[in-house]
Order: sequence, then structure tokens, then C-alpha cells
Amino acid sequence: MMTSRIRLDGQLLRPGDEGYDQARTVWNAAVDRRPRMIVRAATVADVVTAVRTARELDLEIGVRCGGHSGMGHAVPDDGLMIDLTPMGGMRVDPARRTAWVQGGALLGALDRASQAHGLATTAGNVSHTGVGGLTLGGGMGWLARQYGLSCDNVISYEVVTAAGDVVRATRTEHPDLFWGLRGGGGNFGIVTGFEFRLHHTGTRTLVAEYDFPLERAAAAMRVWRDLNDAAPRRATFTASVGRGGLTTLGFVWAGDPAAGRAYLPALDALGRPDAARVNEMSYVDLQTREDSVQGHAYRRYSKGHYLRALPDTAIEAFLLRGTESGEGDFLPGAGLQAYGGGIDDVPDEDAAFGHRGTLFEWGGSIRWTDAAEDDTRIAAARNSAAALAPYASGVYVNALADEGAAGVRRAYPAAKLAKLTALKDVYDPDNVFHLNANIRPTQR
Repeated sequence: MMTSRIRLDGQLLRPGDEGYDQARTVWNAAVDRRPRMIVRAATVADVVTAVRTARELDLEIGVRCGGHSGMGHAVPDDGLMIDLTPMGGMRVDPARRTAWVQGGALLGALDRASQAHGLATTAGNVSHTGVGGLTLGGGMGWLARQYGLSCDNVISYEVVTAAGDVVRATRTEHPDLFWGLRGGGGNFGIVTGFEFRLHHTGTRTLVAEYDFPLERAAAAMRVWRDLNDAAPRRATFTASVGRGGLTTLGFVWAGDPAAGRAYLPALDALGRPDAARVNEMSYVDLQTREDSVQGHAYRRYSKGHYLRALPDTAIEAFLLRGTESGEGDFLPGAGLQAYGGGIDDVPDEDAAFGHRGTLFEWGGSIRWTDAAEDDTRIAAARNSAAALAPYASGVYVNALADEGAAGVRRAYPAAKLAKLTALKDVYDPDNVFHLNANIRPTQR
């Protein structure tokens, strides 16, 4: 098929075309690749055309929604990039408490549409993240301890397969594919539509944050860890350490702020902080408060771990971030977010997502603007991750960076990886969709 004969409802962009550079720009400014063509898909038919065209021309396929992959998987050099962002529509049925969301939608749009009815489903913490990438990897968010992960709330998927077919995956239609899409990443097709289950959440939240200097952080954090064991499901405990070793401990309360305030006295056991902030905000504001931090102008690198326990030695490693002092100009910020609750309620065999027994997810990330600092910044992030590695039990597939096949083995227990490989053999035996945390088919 000659590219000049492609018929699209959307737009075909080539190098030099107006809008080409904007379309190939993603969240990590270190990614600077030039696809041979970009299909800005407006319809499912456009996605089918793009997949078939790429296969006929033997071009790598990258799929863009929010563009948040740290490795820039959406942007294939000299390949075909399928940009789903024009497919950002959705409809909410408040009576049935469901939402139909196109594959190019961003989390902020889903939050705003559902919150208009006092409803929500589990979604990530940055509003310009793509619904597709987040959900296909599992989907952690402030509602997960109440209602499970994003993938646990999907009723059905509309998928364009590697063969260019359009299929619907549910518990009863293509149930094997439905299982694999719930945590298996972008390995099995391009999801052009999600049907989500929504929940009556109300529209208000409360965030409690307590700052401690590095020299007093370990003692406070041990108490914080122990309090998490009995925390209400509406509370997601969080910890972060940043510049100068300043450590912030607290929780995000998803629900009635008055109930969250009633829980605040439990945090008195942390000791006297240097500063304390207790803020009520709308759920939509909560979901957008990290947006400025996560802007698209920075070079980025990150690492992740799942932790099933947080012993005192792991707390020390968390605070020191791979150094002897916990201080340094180029250290990454690091954070912990509690799992449990509704995540653990889902039987492990129910979905491809692994590691439901996680206690905390650790993430270390760093951002900068000067390319000359790349090696130093990346090394610091890797050192920080290495310090926590002895305590790690796996990794969130959406947190994988440049670990390759070893990272995929960390993301999925062996039995699940074997089942995912068999599924790949069925739906993508030629590994057409490999720009991701790739699960290789048997013969590849």
C-alpha cells in the first residue's frame, strides 16, 4: 500500500508537515525521534488502516496517547506512530455507573466527566496521563485501596489486533484477551475503547502532609509505617524524600473530608513535624495537583520497586537514596505509596497484573534540562534504586525503564509470564507490538 493512497478520517503527517514536530513530542524531553509517518487517528478504522499499512511497509509501530512512557515507546524512529489523541471522547451513564472512554482520552477528561455526577473510577495521579497506557499496565490511583486498580474496573475493551481485526474483550468474549489486557501492557493490540465501572465517591478529598528533617525522619517514618497496617481504606499513606533530605509523611483521603479529619489524631504519633499541611480539595483538583511537576519540558529518568515489607533498614535506604548522607545536588526524588485494601480483594489469578500482595510501591524519579547531565542524573537514580533492591519483590510494569527482558521478568511472576507468552503467541505471534515492556512470543 503506497502512503499516498492512505485514506483516513484523521490526519497523516510526515517530516516537514505542519504539526509533525508537535505530534512527535512526548513527556520525556530526552526523546527526540523522527517517525517516517504519524497517523493521527480519528476513528477505529484509522487505527486499522495504520496497523495494516505499517505491516505492509514493515515499519515499527508506536502508539501514543498521553506519551508518558519514560522510554518514549510511542515514537519509533523511521517507523509509524499511531497518535490516538484525537480519539479522546467519552460518555458517562450515571444510572448504570459506567463510562465509555475512547483509547486516546486523558485521565483528566475522565475525571471531569464522571465527577460531574459525583462518580469516579481508579485513575492515576497526573491528569495528562493517557487512560490507555495507565489501565493496560494495571492502573494505581487514590481510589485503588477502595475499589481496586484501574484494570479491575474495566468491563470491556475494544481492541485492534496485530492482524488488523477489531474485537471486543470481556469476561465472556475473548476472555483470554480480557485477562491479558488487565495488566499485560500494550502487548496484545491497540485498545480503542474502554468501558469502566464507576463508583459513588463524592467530590471532596483531604490531604495531610507532615515535614520532617532528615535527622528525625527515620523515627517518624517507622511510626508512619506501623500506622499504615491498620489504615482505613479511604486513606492511602504516602511518603516522599527530596531536596536536603526533607521527608514528607502523610496520607491522601479519598472521600468525605470530615471523616479524614477525624482520622488525623492518629498521625500525632509521628512526633512534632517542622511543618504540617492539611488541605481539603475537590477530587478533580487532587488529580491535577501534580501536573505542573510532571510537565513536558524536562529530560527524565525513573526506577521502581514493589515492596512487600518495609523493615527499618529499608527505611534508612529510602531516606539515604544510595548515598551515605542522604544529600546531594543530583539525587532523585523518591516516594512510597501504599497498596492493599481493594487491590488485594481481587484474586491473583483474575488478571495478568502481578504482585497484589505489595505493601508499598517505591518510585525514584529525576528531571533536568541540560543534556550534559544525563549520565550523572541517571546514575544517581540507579544508585537510589539499587539501595532498595534487596527489599524489592517485583516492579510495576508501568514503572519499567531500560531494564529490558529482565524488567519484564520482575514485573510478572513466572507462571503469569508463561501464560502471557502463550497469549502473545495467539494474538501477536510476529511481535508487531513490541515497543513496550515487551512480552516476546515463543518463536521470537
